[in-house]
Amino acid sequence: MTQTTEHVPAYTANHPAVPDRDSLQARIPGWGADLNKEDRPSVPKLKFLETGAWWDFPERQIEEWPRERSVEHRFLTPVFGTAQPPSGLSGVMRRFAYKFSEGRALHWLILLYADRVDAAEHHIRSMATLRPDNPITETGIKAEWTHNGMKSRVGRKRVDTHHIWLDPLIVGAPWLVAGAVTARLLKRWRAG
Repeated sequence: MTQTTEHVPAYTANHPAVPDRDSLQARIPGWGADLNKEDRPSVPKLKFLETGAWWDFPERQIEEWPRERSVEHRFLTPVFGTAQPPSGLSGVMRRFAYKFSEGRALHWLILLYADRVDAAEHHIRSMATLRPDNPITETGIKAEWTHNGMKSRVGRKRVDTHHIWLDPLIVGAPWLVAGAVTARLLKRWRAG
C-alpha cells in the first residue's frame, strides 16, 4: 500500500499524478496482464467467425402486449420472455417502475413491492380454487420440528435468531387475517 502525505481528492483538478504504464507494471504484480490481446482468454470470442447467420441484428419477436423497457435502452431487446405477462395491481406497479431509471432505488423498490403484491394476489387466487395453498407445508413451519430447524439455530451465534420471534407473525399473520375476514364475510352472508 502506498503511503501518501498529501490528502488530495482523486477526482478533482488537483488530483495526484497518474503513474505511467511501465511504473505500474513494475510496482504491481500482474498489472496490465490483459493489455496484449493475445493474452486475453476472451479474444477467440471477439474474432469474427463465419456462422452462417444471414442477419446483423436478430429478427424481432412480436410484442403481444406492451412490454416493460428500461429508460436507459433505446428499444426493447429482440427476444424477451412471455411466460408471465404483468397482470393485476402488480403489473401496474411494474409498468410504473419502468418510468424511472435503473440507477434509482425507487425503480428497484417498486419492483420488489410488486413481487410481494404478486405473491399476495396469487395467494388470494389460490383460495378461490379447489386446492388452495397450504401454509403449513409451504412456509416450512413443519420442517422446523421434523428436520432439526430449531436445533440448528440455538447456541450457534446465528444472526437470524434475533428475528426468529417475528417469523411466525410475518408468515402466519396474513393467513390469520385472511381467515378472519373470510369468517366474518361468511357470518354476514349467513345472517343476511
